Amino acid sequence: MSEFDAFMRHAIEQARLGAAEGGIPIGAALVSQDEVLAVGRNRRVQQASPTRHAEIDCLERAGRQPASVYRRTTLFTTLSPCFLCAGAVLLYGIPRVVVGENRTFSTSEDLLRSHGVEVVVLDLDECAELMRDFIAAHPELWREDIGTS
Repeated sequence: MSEFDAFMRHAIEQARLGAAEGGIPIGAALVSQDEVLAVGRNRRVQQASPTRHAEIDCLERAGRQPASVYRRTTLFTTLSPCFLCAGAVLLYGIPRVVVGENRTFSTSEDLLRSHGVEVVVLDLDECAELMRDFIAAHPELWREDIGTS
């Protein structure tokens, strides 16, 4: 059992909620000093939003925070972040991102690391299965989400 398991469970629960709502099963949790500040899920479908990825939804739900708060946080996400979400991590100075899986999608990990962000990849089968099943059932929606359709 990893020190990250309890916090990643929050992100996975959000991913499952998103799937149940007809959305894309990606979830996130923002944690500071063992306290969950906020959780979020990809709500692009549910809110007809071009930018409401799980990490962005999570940050939105955390509300305005001073930079000093972000600099003490870890962002947990079930899937490796896209460039949009990596940009938010860099903008707010979030020092660590814990990724459930990056087999399905991985574009920004090197970018994050090059800016000093610690990226921890847990490679969880549960997260990979969520995405694999979703992509098989909804390939067009997945391509839309990652900007390739």
